[in-house]
Amino acid sequence: MKKNLNTQEKFWQGNFGNSYIGRSKHKSIIKNNFYFFKKVFRKKKIKSLIELGPNVGNNIIALNKLFNNLKISAVEINKKACGYLKKIKNVKVFNDSILEFNAEDRFDLVLIKGVMIHVHPKNLKKLYKTTDRLAKKYILICEYYNPYPISISYRGHKNKLFKNDYAGEFLKLYKNYKLIDQGFNYHLDKYPLDDSNWFLLKKTKKKN
Repeated sequence: MKKNLNTQEKFWQGNFGNSYIGRSKHKSIIKNNFYFFKKVFRKKKIKSLIELGPNVGNNIIALNKLFNNLKISAVEINKKACGYLKKIKNVKVFNDSILEFNAEDRFDLVLIKGVMIHVHPKNLKKLYKTTDRLAKKYILICEYYNPYPISISYRGHKNKLFKNDYAGEFLKLYKNYKLIDQGFNYHLDKYPLDDSNWFLLKKTKKKN
C-alpha cells in the first residue's frame, strides 16, 4: 500500500472504517444485492470480477450466489474488513488503495458500488484510470448521482461524501466504452438498496 494516503483514504482505513463494518453486516443487504445483480446481469456471462472497495464483501457474496466458479479479487483499504473478505470462497484479497492498485490480470467485471462517492473529485481521474486498466468486458458503477460534483455532510464529517455524474465523466475520458444499461435503486423497492443510480458500461474494441 502507498505510504501517503489522502484524507479520505485515512478516514476509511482507520476507526471510522472499522465502525462502518458493524453497520454493513446484514443478511438482508446480501439478499437485496442478489436480486439487484440478477436484474443487471440477466443473460450476461461473467467468469471473473474485481471489486474496488468491497468492505466486508456483501456484493461479492451475492455475486458468488449468482455466478458459478467466479474468479474474484477484492481491493480494500481497511485491514479489518480484509479479514472478513478472506473468509469468502474464491476471493483474492488486496489490502491496498484503489487509486494506486495495479495488477496484470484483467476481469470480465470491474465493480465499484458506493465507493466513488467517498473519493475526492480531484482524485477521480486516478480511480477512472485504475478502473479502465482492470476492465476486460464490463464496468458497473453504482453511486449517488448529481450532474456536477457536490460535497454532502456525511455523519457529521465534511468532504467525506460527494455526489457526481461518475459514469458520465468516465465515458467522456474513455471513448472505448458504451453505456448498455442503467437504472435507479429506490429505497421502497421490493428488495431495497440506498437510493442510487447504476450504470453498466461495456468495453469495445474501439481505441481512445
